[in-house]
Amino acid sequence: MGDTQRDRWELRPTRDGNPARPLSENSIHPPGRPESDGGIAFDIVAVAASAGGLNALSQVLSGLPSEFGAAIVVVQHLDPRHRSLMADILSRRTSLRVKEAEDGETIRPGMIYIAPPDHHLLVNPDGALSLSRSELVHFVRPSADLLFESVAASFKDRAIAVVLTGSGSDGTMGVRAIKKMKGTVIAQDEASSEFFGMPGSAIDTKSVDFVLPLNEIAPALVTLVRGSPSERR
Repeated sequence: MGDTQRDRWELRPTRDGNPARPLSENSIHPPGRPESDGGIAFDIVAVAASAGGLNALSQVLSGLPSEFGAAIVVVQHLDPRHRSLMADILSRRTSLRVKEAEDGETIRPGMIYIAPPDHHLLVNPDGALSLSRSELVHFVRPSADLLFESVAASFKDRAIAVVLTGSGSDGTMGVRAIKKMKGTVIAQDEASSEFFGMPGSAIDTKSVDFVLPLNEIAPALVTLVRGSPSERR
């Protein structure tokens, strides 16, 4: 890997001042990842966004290859009074299949599942999705916190959480849950965020592993999910 590529993968420090770890296609060691061989390193990527999220999600998902090996579940805060066109819009911007999540369906690798408006989205240990209209969490439904917490409980160290642009603090409790189960957390950096409330709040927990500009998140996900030979299952 040349110097230019190596520089491209140099990560920004988190807010606590700790140096960020280097990320490359040849050397990556997510915290808590046991060594094994074969398969992929992560089974699921949970993504949360709010204000400015459509553009951010479009850029991240468009950068993922058709052979991406993990399932992706997405919470985007939407107006509950209107039918969402999010799945239709994103399906035109990525090579992966995008659909609105349905209660009881089982997630599949390389598929993107969008939480419907006004429904919490959770993922069970058997990979089945659950939709709920239980009470608002921090004034929102769907809740990133509930999604992240369910993913942490179900997939433990084989889960990645991504916090993209958005106002408020949704996702903050959820990233703590992901880290407690030794998963990996990515947050969008301030310079590329239209609204830094959600990423900034996540970073303040000191549970974020990688703080990245928007255009580096998709390549990072590809590298993480692929893993190194000693990290794959």
